[in-house]
Amino acid sequence: MNQFSVPMALVDFIPVLLFAVSATMLQRDLYSKMSKGAFALFAAGTIDIIAAGALKALYKLLYAAGVCDFERLNAMFFPVQSLGFLLAGAGIVAMLCHKQGKNTAYAVAAPVLYSGTFLFVGLMVLGLAGMMAGLGVIAVRMKKKGAAGLFAVAFLCCLSMGYLSSRDFTQAYMNWMAECINVVGQGALLWGTMTLHKAGLAREKRA
Repeated sequence: MNQFSVPMALVDFIPVLLFAVSATMLQRDLYSKMSKGAFALFAAGTIDIIAAGALKALYKLLYAAGVCDFERLNAMFFPVQSLGFLLAGAGIVAMLCHKQGKNTAYAVAAPVLYSGTFLFVGLMVLGLAGMMAGLGVIAVRMKKKGAAGLFAVAFLCCLSMGYLSSRDFTQAYMNWMAECINVVGQGALLWGTMTLHKAGLAREKRA
C-alpha cells in the first residue's frame, strides 16, 4: 500500500509549478528564434510534461485524501512525461542545429505502443539530455556559465528521480526524498531560465 500523505501530495505540485513557470518563460523568449515546427515540438513537449506532473500529483492527492485510487492517472505519468521530454528536447536541438526559417517544419511520429518501461526510459533520458544540453549551449553562448551549471544540476536531479522511481515507492521516506530532489531540480531549471531571461534571451539573434 502506498504511504502517501496529503502534505506530501501538495508538495508534489511545487516542482510542477516551477517547471510550468520555466517552460512558459522559455516559450516566450525562444518563440522568435524557433521555426514553427521547432516551437511546436518544444511547446507540445513542455505541455505534456506539465500535464503529466499535474495528473500524477492529483493522483497522490486523491489517494492520500481517501477519495479514490485512480490508478490510470498514475499509470499514464511515465509514458506521457517521457514523450514530452523527447519532444521538448527535439525542439531545442532543432533550434540549435538547423537553420530556423519562417516556413521550416518538422514531422513528428508517435512511438509504437509498447508495454515495457525501457523504451520510455530511453525517450526520457534522450529528451532530457537534448533539452538541458541545448539550454546549456545557449547559456555558454550568452556567457552565463552559471546558468549552464544550473541546467546540469537540473539534469542530474532528473536522472536521480529516474533512479529512485525504480526503487520501492510505496515507502513514505522514498517519496519525500524524491520530492526534495525534484524541487531542487526544477528550482535549478527555473533559476537558470530566469538568468537567461534577465540576460536578454528574447533579444538574442536567431540561431
